[in-house]
Amino acid sequence: MLLLSILSLAATAIAAPRAIADCTRSVLEGATADYIAAQTAGSSAGIKALSTSLNYTENDKAATVATGILATALKIDHTKSTYDLTACATYTELIITDTKLPSVIGTQMRFTNGQVTKMQTLVTKKGDWLFDPASTLKWAKTEDWTTIPDAKRDTRAVIQAAADAYLDIFKDKTVKVPWGTPCDRLEGGSYTGKGTATDSCNVGIPNNIDLVNRRYVIDETLGTVDVFLSFGGPTGRPDSHEFRIESGKIRYVHTLTVMT
Repeated sequence: MLLLSILSLAATAIAAPRAIADCTRSVLEGATADYIAAQTAGSSAGIKALSTSLNYTENDKAATVATGILATALKIDHTKSTYDLTACATYTELIITDTKLPSVIGTQMRFTNGQVTKMQTLVTKKGDWLFDPASTLKWAKTEDWTTIPDAKRDTRAVIQAAADAYLDIFKDKTVKVPWGTPCDRLEGGSYTGKGTATDSCNVGIPNNIDLVNRRYVIDETLGTVDVFLSFGGPTGRPDSHEFRIESGKIRYVHTLTVMT
């Protein structure tokens, strides 16, 4: 019986997702701060954790940090970052209203042995879906994405399941989505919320759309999950859907969709 118990515990440990030993919140926060400073300066040189073998994409196309958006200095109005200690990854949202290069950017970074080995960036600008950085900034500043107390935090599985249900309903309207009430969706610069207790995100969802190639960054302390995906099938548009989950229900949704 003792042997069976030991084997059972070992199997559970192998199956369960575990935080990477050298991946701490302070490491991820430091790298994210470096990334934001680098984008402000227009030079990737300040990202100390950047691997020499970095895999970098911009709007789902292979690129380099030397010639991509990181090479352009941006005046950033607002940032929001989340940290995934299990996958050792981060997500950062940047809002830029400066008329020189208005944009809303989402970046996922993934780490191996303390270094950023993969960086995927989505850059939305004029011509992209519902693009309006001034409106995006206005609404983003009204929301509460602060730390959730320990006793009220959802598990990683619950957070991802809520996001997947939302994304799955685009294809299958029988899917049960854990809608929160209120729930507010910031889609480009368009906002579904009106500041009332009955605000809903269950509006304007199209039919028969595949949202595939999902890449997750989950932060249980903030109740968040960001999902990079292809909107409309394997060769669809580059897209980010970020969710705030509270008590198993969807509270906020932020979307970026590259059209140009």
